[in-house]
Amino acid sequence: MTAIPKLSPEDTIARLNNMHLEHQTSYLSMYSTWYGGIITDPALMLVPIDDHMVHRGDGIFEAFKCVQGNIYLLDAHLDRLQRSAELIDLNWPMDRSELQEAVVQTIQAGNERNALVRLYLSRGPGDFSPNPYASIGSQLYIVATTLSAPDPSLREKGCSLALSKIPLKPGIFSTVKSCNYLPNALMKKEAVDLGVDYTLGLDECGHLAEGSTENLGIVTRNHELLVPKFHRILRGTTLIRAMHLAQELVHAGELREVKETDLGTEDIVSAREVIIFGTTMDALPVVTFQGQRIDAGTPGPIIRRLYELLCQDQLESTEVLTPVF
Repeated sequence: MTAIPKLSPEDTIARLNNMHLEHQTSYLSMYSTWYGGIITDPALMLVPIDDHMVHRGDGIFEAFKCVQGNIYLLDAHLDRLQRSAELIDLNWPMDRSELQEAVVQTIQAGNERNALVRLYLSRGPGDFSPNPYASIGSQLYIVATTLSAPDPSLREKGCSLALSKIPLKPGIFSTVKSCNYLPNALMKKEAVDLGVDYTLGLDECGHLAEGSTENLGIVTRNHELLVPKFHRILRGTTLIRAMHLAQELVHAGELREVKETDLGTEDIVSAREVIIFGTTMDALPVVTFQGQRIDAGTPGPIIRRLYELLCQDQLESTEVLTPVF
């Protein structure tokens, strides 16, 4: 083995400046309390290796989008961030109004009206032990990237779903949006390895849960929109908003009701429509489950209406929009 070079700070920065990786072309801007400002060079969007978020997963995060210059559902995401922080006793490094302003300025620095924003709240740098009190204090990292849409064919023709063999997170760990996402990453790997678009978890009682980053909805033959109970899954902000918007369909007679309930695999098999909800895809139709066709095997009317309502909501509902530009 050849001798490994010992790099000076100048050598290190020079090497970083010469890194131009394809996957970083979508990175627009990053705010960091560790740096004390906003940077726009993807090569410098770094986090300390001794941050407890890195070596222990001791941190929480949120992901939300800016659509045509307005952040969608920011308050709902910050509310969930606050709940997660309280559950793991993690202090914010600034108050809520300051954090919101940091989000806005980070997006502005990226200079894109359509962006995906990831916000990380960490326990902070310290030693490499699991002791949370060994850190110097919580840190905030905000990253804005370009906003990409799912493959259009998934919306037009529908996507595939299979059951996951990855165990659900226990207790509060299933309701905290923590940076310990190993089960979620394994679920995504599982989907890729199986050749399906998404996998879906089951709890110990055989009740349907969630995907790696997605929520589930089922339209029954009685025209009900049903979603799994939230006691073992994250309260997806897109799903919660879709359930609210779906009341319009109830009033119009297109749906009978919208509710949480325990669901099993038999409910997917007998469903009229199955829907996947998430921040980037909004709502996507599922047309096969475990290799078997769902109903006619084509996207149904409720998914189309819900997607239309979500798209309209992102452009017109000022009560859930935070202006950036």
